[in-house]
Amino acid sequence: MTLSTAEADKILADNFAPWVQALGLSATETGERHAVLRLPWSDQLAREGGALSGQALMAAADTASVIAVSAARGGFGPMTTVQQSTSFQRAVVGQDVLVHARVTKLGRRIAFLDITLTADGEEEPAAHATTVYALA
Repeated sequence: MTLSTAEADKILADNFAPWVQALGLSATETGERHAVLRLPWSDQLAREGGALSGQALMAAADTASVIAVSAARGGFGPMTTVQQSTSFQRAVVGQDVLVHARVTKLGRRIAFLDITLTADGEEEPAAHATTVYALA
């Protein structure tokens, strides 16, 4: 059984530090092995030059990974990031970002994920990440 978007939003509200919650992430889709979060545009997340900061994109990818793993496991449980690798491909200016996290392998103690971050309305990714999670 997968999570609803309302259950995913509750996980976001109940289990993340205030600075992560300040990103304004919300679940737009959940499935058996994936989740899509929306990172709303904010001038506060922009770096010098006006583009969305890489730190905000990396935090969004990491957070979406937790929701995707929770969806794949049927609920939230303790987990921790073991590895994250992010490649930035194009700047995002003045647009929300859709963060698509997909579990590519789910074991008893470890999960692997692939994350694509795309500016809303665009087809080409702004960034791509992979994460590895240790599961309790």
